[in-house]
Amino acid sequence: MENNVASNDRLNVQDFDKPEMPSGLNVVTILTIIGCVIQFFISIFSYFSAKTTFENKDETLAKINSGNMPAFMKSLMGDMSHFDEMVTNSFNNRLPILIFSLVATILCLVGVIQMRALKNQGYLLYIIGELLPFVSLIAFIGTFSLAGTGFYVGFGIALLFIIIYTSYRKNLVY
Repeated sequence: MENNVASNDRLNVQDFDKPEMPSGLNVVTILTIIGCVIQFFISIFSYFSAKTTFENKDETLAKINSGNMPAFMKSLMGDMSHFDEMVTNSFNNRLPILIFSLVATILCLVGVIQMRALKNQGYLLYIIGELLPFVSLIAFIGTFSLAGTGFYVGFGIALLFIIIYTSYRKNLVY
């Protein structure tokens, strides 16, 4: 009767060799998946709101230059002398910016899913996906878009996640 053990009760040798995903990597990948979903919707919203932003750029610039806007909000924007050009370039290049943003988001998502399976190739996909938006900013909007507190916060978060994933890279064994 002991030979009639169900197949799901048998221990498999592969179960002992399979490495476990560290809990920290699990948390970071879940946060990244949430961030990818949010970025997906932000990219689509930005594409569809680009025309409205372009049409209202003079009103927006007047509000920014008025005394009513807090200094903190002005610092998020960067150099206001290039605001008109930045909004115009964003509108004119909204389709390539959308494509680059969606490709970057998909690369990050695929990379994170592969890192959850402890695949090393996911790390490279994630890094490319994380850096691609900054390349598209320079290419389609201009180098003046790389200024302001908003850019620095976004770049800092991207750099932080790259450093965290780099620290877990030794756990990616496949």
